[in-house]
Amino acid sequence: MAKVAFIGGKVFDSDTESFIDANVVCDGGYIESIGEYIPDVCERVYLDGKYLIPGLIDVHTHGIAGFDFNWASENDIKKMCHAYAKFGTTSVMATLASQTPTRLTNAVFAINSNRLVDNKNGANILGIHLEGRYLNPEKKGAHNEEYLAEPNSEELEGLAQVMQPAPMHFSMAPELNGSEEFIKRIKALGGTVGIAHTNATYEEAETALDWGATSFTHTFNAMTSIHHRMPGATVSALTSNRAYAEVISDGEHLHPAIVNLIYKSKPSDKMVLITDSMAATGEPDGEYSIAGSPVTVTNGRAIILPSGTIAGSTLTLFKGLTNFMRFCKVPLTKALKYATTNPARMVGASMVGKISKNYRADLIVINDVENPEIEAVYVGANKIGDLMI
Repeated sequence: MAKVAFIGGKVFDSDTESFIDANVVCDGGYIESIGEYIPDVCERVYLDGKYLIPGLIDVHTHGIAGFDFNWASENDIKKMCHAYAKFGTTSVMATLASQTPTRLTNAVFAINSNRLVDNKNGANILGIHLEGRYLNPEKKGAHNEEYLAEPNSEELEGLAQVMQPAPMHFSMAPELNGSEEFIKRIKALGGTVGIAHTNATYEEAETALDWGATSFTHTFNAMTSIHHRMPGATVSALTSNRAYAEVISDGEHLHPAIVNLIYKSKPSDKMVLITDSMAATGEPDGEYSIAGSPVTVTNGRAIILPSGTIAGSTLTLFKGLTNFMRFCKVPLTKALKYATTNPARMVGASMVGKISKNYRADLIVINDVENPEIEAVYVGANKIGDLMI
């Protein structure tokens, strides 16, 4: 691949949280330099003063474009990755909902067929996020109770073997029997753990962090709520400076005021925007499924009937980012970390999430910082076509 130079743009610097006037030169899909230099021989992309930001990273997403990672074929996953990139998400943790170990293993093989290649035509799959099976049935949400199970280290070893290499992220309920051994084993295998679908008390959640858990999955949703004498896992998520808090910023899963509460409660490096998106993302309303349950999508809202349970979202991460800016009155320069560097650190992903030397050349061109809209997306410096947002 020839060198590509992005010329005359305002480039986002994650370290200073500001835009700088610079050219970005890429070679082989990675960033070679940021500054005044332009090679004599290269493909030139003239930005004419537009803004260049890092591609976004979604560490909790089940599906898009009519497909779900639990059931998608190798070819389906290629289409999913292209759809993610069209909407500005250039890296994902392919998220699997509760299923049998055999079904999960088959899904991992399909994901890895796309994950272990250098994708230039769509989002790159960083790793795998297993949300389930180790969830509390009382907080199962959209997960099918038939597939739930208590933590089993032997089962974990088998799944982790096919999920390698890391990043691997597991969401689980730490109050279940066997959780201490399970969490410590995940950590030893190089994975990370999120507290999820849980009835854990505040004390149990804090103990899980002591064991090695490092995040809270879709904070407030499917976890013990706040009571002034029984604070629950939610208060642990809000007050712990050592754990990340995932946030679905769609205005449905969380009221905008609650998004603002989380933002004001957490250190700036410990909040992560996610989508928890399902197959209907980017698709018309209609009938879909998630985690083995039928879902009806009306006006973009995914519901399991007749219970009324919210079944993931139809949110794109770029929309979640702009919602967050609006909900919390945060400028783009302060908001970007929550969809780029923070999620990368949460799952231990390297060389993504920043416009920096030797990082992947995953880039978004936007037209404005006040009301940003995507004009172009590049993965490995390769322009993603059919950009219809």
